[in-house]
Amino acid sequence: MNETVVCVVGNVATRPVYRELPNGPSARFRLAATARYWDRERNVWTDGHTNFFTVWAGRQLAVNVAASVEVGQPLVVQGRLKVRTETREGQQQAWASADIDAVTIGHDLTRGTAAFRRSAKPETPGRTETRPEPQWETPPPVNPEAEQESAPALVT
Repeated sequence: MNETVVCVVGNVATRPVYRELPNGPSARFRLAATARYWDRERNVWTDGHTNFFTVWAGRQLAVNVAASVEVGQPLVVQGRLKVRTETREGQQQAWASADIDAVTIGHDLTRGTAAFRRSAKPETPGRTETRPEPQWETPPPVNPEAEQESAPALVT
């Protein structure tokens, strides 16, 4: 409903951690997004502040992340932003983390190339037979002459 959806471009900062959980696969990694700006005085591009996000992926996206994402690769991540704050024991200052529940993740093709491979769909357990596709077209008449003979005559 009132979720904050973000699109973040950055580099993978940590190796993706993949887990098989009771409710399905899950993967997480850290993404570093650094702002860059043009320094007119020095006439060069300069790095600004770096934000770090923990990216969470579930189900098939988690499986594909584990097979495709490596440290240092440039990514584009879209998902729901969740900022959490908590106070840890022995600390007076609150601790904050920014998490992204990813909806989609892809390599940033402005900085390199990628070779896409479609992932195989997992088979649903207990369902091995395939149902035939329904016939949506109206079948042609088998014998057009026989159909005319059996058709009722129009009375005028």
